[in-house]
Amino acid sequence: MKLLLDTCTFLWAISEPDRLPQRVVDAILAQENEVFVSAASAWEIVIKTGTGRLEFRGEVDRFVREQREAAGFAPLAIDEESALHVSRLPVLHRDPFDRMLVSQAIVHGLTILTPDPLVIQYPARTAW
Repeated sequence: MKLLLDTCTFLWAISEPDRLPQRVVDAILAQENEVFVSAASAWEIVIKTGTGRLEFRGEVDRFVREQREAAGFAPLAIDEESALHVSRLPVLHRDPFDRMLVSQAIVHGLTILTPDPLVIQYPARTAW
């Protein structure tokens, strides 16, 4: 299965894994699954760090890249098809980062690992 981590899921996986349900941990660790972190999540983390909503020791760009790579998660670029697909989504969620994750999941056939009840309402595969 191809999994896409929601931003909070990525952050919890690398720094607070006890916050994740065991089935999510099992899915992330399963050898047969490919796990992706979107550039949209990296962007969201950078913005939230810049506004003081998140804090990291050192440079945030290095932190995100190094933690993603150390965990064995693959990067997922924001492509034109996914960006344009956002226009087809109902406005259930106003967060542009989450809307991009939903679009990427639909376009690329990914399952989003997310606790967000608004994301779960979209026609994308989700798990938690």
